[in-house]
Amino acid sequence: MSALALSVLLSLVSAVAYAGGAIVQEQVAASSSAAQYAPVRRPGWWAAVALNGLGGLLHVVALALGPLSLVQPLGALTIVFALPMAALFVGRRAGATAWRGALMATVGLAGLLSLVGASDAQSLDTTQRIGAAVVTGAVIVALMIAGRAAHRHPAVRSILLATASGIAFGMSSVFTKTVAVDWSGGISAADLPSMTVIGVLATAGMVLSQASYRGAGLAAPLATLTVVNPVVAAVVGITMFGESFRYGTTGTALALSCGVVAAGGLILLTTERIARESAATGTGAAPAAAESPAPAAARLAAMPVASAPSVAPVPSVASPTGLVPVAAVAADVAAARLPEKVLVPSPVSPPAPEGAPAEEAYPVRRPAEGDAAPVSFGPFYGGPFVPPPLLSPHRVRVRS
Repeated sequence: MSALALSVLLSLVSAVAYAGGAIVQEQVAASSSAAQYAPVRRPGWWAAVALNGLGGLLHVVALALGPLSLVQPLGALTIVFALPMAALFVGRRAGATAWRGALMATVGLAGLLSLVGASDAQSLDTTQRIGAAVVTGAVIVALMIAGRAAHRHPAVRSILLATASGIAFGMSSVFTKTVAVDWSGGISAADLPSMTVIGVLATAGMVLSQASYRGAGLAAPLATLTVVNPVVAAVVGITMFGESFRYGTTGTALALSCGVVAAGGLILLTTERIARESAATGTGAAPAAAESPAPAAARLAAMPVASAPSVAPVPSVASPTGLVPVAAVAADVAAARLPEKVLVPSPVSPPAPEGAPAEEAYPVRRPAEGDAAPVSFGPFYGGPFVPPPLLSPHRVRVRS
């Protein structure tokens, strides 16, 4: 087998290993506590670490055997391998929108990486290394804070953390390349800080990638990580290592177009996940009672007359569905039908004083035949209002 064919084979196996590690990470995140960024007590966590380490080792060997323009685009196939593997091994099927977004991200990334030209091996001086480490740390911390602030939106939080993980892995590759160039002249103690930065960034990338899978599925965070990692490395290579795009201006325009396609794929994956979350939580549907509240007349007509509340002369009246204008309530009360019969207690005369003759007792006025029956004016103390009996206009003398 030729070196080129072996490089291609190792690149494909590396992508499969990365995909397997991502699937295991997502399963561990789905079954772990929300506060665990690195569940070190879970065997699955260490299996994911081993798979990612195997993928990284095979990728390095493939780069040693084959050209960068071939190996890097093949590494973008991780997301394409992960979706069918997730459906086969863990029963997590991706929808058509997720497949379109994954393919767009993969094609855009492969085209972008294939247009990056190689350059002579270069290293970074001490000032550049310190600046790169400080800026990288600040960006990662900012993305972590933003992800914590977006905890109510798992899809957005996942994309932010996956972006931070991709930046950590990409800058880890940059420092790895720097150390590899330095080692060509022999190992020295001056490389110890760079190796420490590599370890810190690789650990941060692993922890952040684990956190990005919690509550967000597999496709969106994996696609984000797969795209951001090599793009960051390519940007640093162009700006700090003197690399450039092939074919001059045409290659630059094509690279920008491929970047737009990859970004469109990531946006498609994110919006698909947000739509799925909204459908699962039912946030897009409002309660039926809030959409069609019952009329006030129907509510008042169903109440007994004796227990119907009186309308106070205020600008509005509180109801279960909000504030109802007084005019509307008054119209509803006028339109409501009162019972045909109203029970009215008979008038009772006051008791006569002791020793007073019967003929000089307080006279009681009884309704005449032509008088209209008393009418209820509203509930007071749980019963209808009845006018008090009218007394005689003449004075009554009480004998002592």
